[in-house]
Parts: sequence; structure tokens; C-alpha cells
Amino acid sequence: MAQWGAIFSIIAALGGAALLASVHKIDEGHTGVYYRGGALLTTTSSPGFHLMLPFITTYKSVQTTLQTDEVKNVPCGTSGGVMIYFDRIEVVNYLVPSAVFDIVRNFTADYDKALIFNKVHHELNQFCSVHSLQEVYIGLFDQIDENLKLTLQEDLTNMAPGLIIQAVRVTKPNIPESIRRNYELMESEKTKLLISQQTQKVVEKEAETERIKAVIEAEKVAQVAEIKFGQKVMEKETEKKISQIEDGAYLARQKAKADAEFYTAQRVAEANKIKLTPEYLQLMKYKAIAANSKIYFGNDIPQMFVDSGSAGSSIKASAAMDIIGEQMLDLD
Repeated sequence: MAQWGAIFSIIAALGGAALLASVHKIDEGHTGVYYRGGALLTTTSSPGFHLMLPFITTYKSVQTTLQTDEVKNVPCGTSGGVMIYFDRIEVVNYLVPSAVFDIVRNFTADYDKALIFNKVHHELNQFCSVHSLQEVYIGLFDQIDENLKLTLQEDLTNMAPGLIIQAVRVTKPNIPESIRRNYELMESEKTKLLISQQTQKVVEKEAETERIKAVIEAEKVAQVAEIKFGQKVMEKETEKKISQIEDGAYLARQKAKADAEFYTAQRVAEANKIKLTPEYLQLMKYKAIAANSKIYFGNDIPQMFVDSGSAGSSIKASAAMDIIGEQMLDLD
């Protein structure tokens, strides 16, 4: 009885071990592939718990999400014979789940060693062999990662469809110390040149800004002068119009005044013509004679009464009065 109990215990232990060996887990973002006796089975599994034949069937979990493969210390010989080393090259890639079986069958579960690591060494050396150190280290360095990505993807599309290269990052290569110092000196001089060029551009820009400001200021002054000139012209034209109006008014006043004076003189002349009759003039003559305080009769006036100068003046005055009276009579 005890013998049967021991046998049952052994069978239960073996069953439990077989059950534990048959249950396995596939993580999210992975696909499971199975081997039996070293041969790859066509069955694949998605994430989760699965069963398999214990002890004779094994499995491997293949990542199908983005992963980064780092290829380190890649030697590279330039066309000039200089050996340089790339410390690290990062290849970001992912595997399409539907292509897992074919790629594992052709390149094993460690497919990245053959398809990525070895290919990076090969393609990078191909690139370096046809370019000089100047081109690899400086001139074309910014193109290495993109060229490497395109070349890898082109080969993988033909060899392993379903393996996608997302990006390639290449670090600056290590070059011999003596050459590195020369490049650093060259970069220093280039930096100085760039600084001087930028300084020149800044000076030119400042000069251009000052020139534009001067032009704007000159245009502003010219516009202000033009406005002031226009104002002065308008003021002069206004003054001219006012002067013309004032001259016209003055001319009209003077003409009216002259016409009035002419009319007055004409009326006075007409009145005098009517007034100055021979009888009136004779009367005025006698009144003038009567206004004298003394009257002398005779041809000779004694010198004792009037000096020669006064007598001459009186005689001349009397003669003048006679002449005026006669002229007025002739006018009538």
C-alpha cells in the first residue's frame, strides 16, 4: 500500500512539473515562436498565457515594438588610409508581427545580429572607403545617418520584409590625436571667420538702418517743408486776393470821390456861370473899391502921402482888378 502511495506521489510530482513546464507567458509587444527538437514550428503565439508540450518544446519571445540596437566601436578606413572609429551607432527599428515567423526561420531569433549589426559594419565601411577624412569627419558627417538608414532599409526590404528601420544616430568618430588638434584649430579659425563675418553683417545692418533712418528723416523734413511752402503759397495767394479786393474798393472809393468832386465842380461852374453877370461883376468891383480906406484922384499922387513902393503897389492892384473884371466879362 505504501508502495502505491509513493508511486502516486511520483506521478503527481511529474504531472505538476510537466504542467509547470508547459505553461508559459508572452509579454505585450512580443510574439512567441516555438521549437521542437531544434526545429522551428509554424505556430506563433500572441501576448498572454499559453500551453506547450513540456520538456520537448521550447519557445522564444521576439519583440515587435520599437527597439534600439547599439552597434559599438565600429572601425572605418577612409579613402586616404586613415583609420577612425565610431564609438556608438544607434539603430531604432521594429518588427512587424506578421513577419516574425519568416525572419526567425531565415535569420534565427537573434536576427538583429545578422541584419543590423553586421550590415552597419559593412555599409559604414563602404561609405568611408570612398570618402576622405575631411568628408567623413566634417563635410558629409551630417549625411551619414540618413544615408545609412536608406541603405539599410533598402537591403532589408529585399532580404527581410517586415523589419523597419525608424532612425539611425551616428556619433562623431574618433580620429588620431594629431589630426584632431588640426581640425580643432581649423574649426577655431573658422569660428573666428564666422564671427568676423557676422560682425561685418551687424555693422552693415546698423549702417543700413542708419541710412534708412536718415532717408526717412530727410523725407519727413522735405514733406514738412513742402507743407509749410504750400501754406505760405496759400497765405500769399490769400493776401493777394485781399489786396486785390482792397485795391478794387479803394479804386471804387477814389472814383466815386473824383466823380463827386467833378460833379461838384461842374455844378459850381454852372452856378458861377449863372451868377457872374456883368452887373454882378461891376457891383463886386465897386465893393472892392469901396473897401479901400483911402482913395486918391489925379494923375500924380504926392510922395508925401505914400512912398513909391506903396503907390506902385496900389496902382498895380487897381490895374489887376480892372483886368480881372474885363476877363470875366469876356467869359460871359
